Order: sequence, then structure tokens, then C-alpha cells
Amino acid sequence: MKKLFFFLLTIIAVSCTGKVSDTKLKPVLEVEGKFLYQDEIKKIIPADASVIDSAEITERYIKKWVTDVLVYENAKRNINNFDDIDKLVEEYRKSLIIHEYEQGLVEQKLSDKVTEEELQKFYNTYKGELLTQENLIKGLLLIVPKGAPETDHVREWVRQSDTKALENIEKYSLKNAISYDFFMNKWTLFSEILRKIPLKIENSSTFIRTTSFVETSDSTKLYFLRIASALPAGQVEPYDLAKDKISSILLNKKKSDFIIQFEKDIYNDALKEGSINYLKK
Repeated sequence: MKKLFFFLLTIIAVSCTGKVSDTKLKPVLEVEGKFLYQDEIKKIIPADASVIDSAEITERYIKKWVTDVLVYENAKRNINNFDDIDKLVEEYRKSLIIHEYEQGLVEQKLSDKVTEEELQKFYNTYKGELLTQENLIKGLLLIVPKGAPETDHVREWVRQSDTKALENIEKYSLKNAISYDFFMNKWTLFSEILRKIPLKIENSSTFIRTTSFVETSDSTKLYFLRIASALPAGQVEPYDLAKDKISSILLNKKKSDFIIQFEKDIYNDALKEGSINYLKK
């Protein structure tokens, strides 16, 4: 079987060089009157695939193609409700065409902008339902090698985290830090920070509420974490965090309202124009 696939690949490779013409018309196998062509197989083989990888990809594709043909032809011989299937296919086709048409109208007619006023109004109305799913913090994380200079100063700078201290940390990190994450102005998942620091915590919500500074170490590094602000899971999301989510909700609502109104209008226009004819029995 493998020899067959390598043979097929050789044919395909030759056709790619242009030495064999009309590749789209050259079948490589036939099952139940259905033909698989070279061009179809070429499309599924990555350009950088080795001969062995290409053979395996080809083998899987051919097996799947042959199996689909056999199952389909066998199914056709053993079912009788073709009329029902044709109706379902037509309904699905109709739904797809309507969907494509209405989505095109939405893109043409509807702005994808949401005003700040709309965002604020939604947030103020529904913020009780916009709750954080995870623990969030603002702060900074500085990681330095063990034996780094001036760690006493570093410890105090991280604890204080005022403007001058932050300037000192920034300068110090350029020369001495393994990594420096500054997120004083951005809510960050506490779980992301925990992946970077060797801490074992039983209750993260309690920890971030009651802790402002953490220093720990492993065999090669010192870790300094400053928690400036904390937002445990289940609290109301800050506006800057909820803004993108609200924008998506409002845009989806606008699209839905637009389509509903469009369908109402097209129906009412048909009524006015007399396009709907009720036939008497």
C-alpha cells in the first residue's frame, strides 16, 4: 500500500514541475464511479513536507476519501426518504443565503463603533451583573539572580513603589533583573503572576486582600512582588476591564436589532406593494 502512495506522490511531484499537463483532469483512483484527482491531493500536502510525511498525509486523505464515498453510496442504496432530505438541504441552503445576505447588509449599513456614552450607560445600568471571574491585582514583580547587588535597597523600593522608587527599580532592572513586570496601571490575573513566582497559597482571594508585599526565593532567584490593588473574584468589574466586553454586547445587539427591523420593513413593504397575495379557498 505504501508503494502505491509513494507512486502517487511521484506523479504529483512531476505534475508540480509542469512536465505533466492537465493535472486537474488526471484521476489517481476511482471508487463507485467517483474519481479522486491529483490536484485534490496536492492541495492538502504542505509545501515543506518530506516525502515520508507526504506519503502519510496522502494515505490518510485517500482512506478518508474512499471511506466517505463508500459510506455515502451505501447509504443512498439503503434509505428511502430522499424527499425529506432534499427539503432539509433546501432549508439549510436558504438559511445560509439569508444569513450571508443579512450579514453583508450589516457590514454595509451598520457602524461598528460604540460611543463612550453608550458604554458608560450600559455599565452603570448592568454593572451589578458584570462580576470578575478570577482574582485580579495591580502591582509589579521583580525577579533578580541570587547574589544581585543592593537587594536591601531593592526590597525597600518595591515596598514603597512611589515615583522615585519606581524610577530606581526601572534603572536597576535594566542592569540586574532577570525579568521586571510592571502592571500598576493594568488589572492582571493573579494566576498569571503565580505562574512566575514560587508561592504556595491556600486562599488566593484572602491573600491578595491582606498582602501588599511578598519576597521569596528558590535556588537561583529572588522574587519581589508588590500588590498595590486587589480585586477578588466575584466583585464588580472595573469599567476599564469591562469596556471591551460591553462593546461586544452592544454591537451584537445593534446587529440583531438591525436584522429584526430589516425583516419587518421588507415584510411591510411587500404588504404595501401588494406583493403578498392571499388565495381564496
